[in-house]
Amino acid sequence: MILLKDVRKYYGTAATGLSKINLRIKPGEIVGILGENGSGKTTLLKAIMGLTELTEGEVRIEGRPPAEMYQDMAFITEEGSYCPDMTPDEYGEFLSIFFERFDRTRYQRLLKFFELERYKKIKTFSSGQKAKLEVSAGFAKSARYILMDEPFLGKDIPTRRDFLKLMISSLREDETILISTHQLNEIENFIDRAVILRYGLIKLDIYMDELREQGKNLTEVMMEITGYDEKRYKALFD
Repeated sequence: MILLKDVRKYYGTAATGLSKINLRIKPGEIVGILGENGSGKTTLLKAIMGLTELTEGEVRIEGRPPAEMYQDMAFITEEGSYCPDMTPDEYGEFLSIFFERFDRTRYQRLLKFFELERYKKIKTFSSGQKAKLEVSAGFAKSARYILMDEPFLGKDIPTRRDFLKLMISSLREDETILISTHQLNEIENFIDRAVILRYGLIKLDIYMDELREQGKNLTEVMMEITGYDEKRYKALFD
């Protein structure tokens, strides 16, 4: 499992990335990490990956530090980690050197699913194609913990639907997914659990079945937490 205990992350002396986060994520869960811009979503994912130094607290993956679980973790971001002068085929060969369990067959199937040209330079791809390549590589690492930071950002509706189809159809029982996104409506029926952050704090941690029993959806809950007033815009015309 993933365990965060009293995790704090400060940037300088004033900015708070995370403030005393305690979180336990069970194996096989699909968890949405949600919140406004600057709420701490990316910082939380980087803390779990071991990509940022914590001010206080600790993160454990199956009882071990993230650095010792490198082969079991994949971090998929909208920024991408590919090598632009390579082709997708060359990139797959490169990844297989560093990830012992890299699944070349699964990778090739994903490239075909996304209709990506195997022998074309990655730097010539559109942003949507690069995002699809990043997802293909991430899922082919055979990692048991897959962290996705805004994988839908700036992507068109067909691309976002392709991502969701992929995740739904190709997930293995032992894969745990954490996904940070603003596309609440699109992931509502995909995630098992929602963790909503604000100002570096967990404001809500709830399973989707419980949320549905309350007759609410993610958008409504997010508006409640942020204090958004639907009628506020009317003041502009008064």
